[in-house]
Amino acid sequence: MRIAISADSIKGCGLYLADELRKRGHEVFPYGAFDPAHQPKFADDWAPVSAAAAREVAAGRADQAIVCCWTGTGAAIAANKVDGVRAALCSDPETAAGARRWNHANVLALSLRLTSGPVLMEILDAWFATAPSREPADVLNVEHVAAIRG
Repeated sequence: MRIAISADSIKGCGLYLADELRKRGHEVFPYGAFDPAHQPKFADDWAPVSAAAAREVAAGRADQAIVCCWTGTGAAIAANKVDGVRAALCSDPETAAGARRWNHANVLALSLRLTSGPVLMEILDAWFATAPSREPADVLNVEHVAAIRG
């Protein structure tokens, strides 16, 4: 699977993320602090790097993305501004599975501060093991969310 990843700094779970994804056989497209050539315009550039990773999903160049910042909240908000992206901030494996199943999330947002290495592994296990639900009520809710404007 092709996965775009972004962060404004490599701390916490960011220390393990890229290597873990590669160990699992995924092709990684790095943004922000994950990209060795990255030159931030300002110290905490979570918004533009999260949006850049999300755009890879929207354009079909990546199958999914994982966006990170200190709390994960800003990264999720920035990613969700991109049309076609459904980013979910997940702090545990059950939430990650639910985000994939019921919300058809295609971008995982993580807190660099809260997500430990072992919890990261559990979240990734749940995220990749869970497919979007095809139950009519779940599909209808996802369609309703997509139609919400202003």
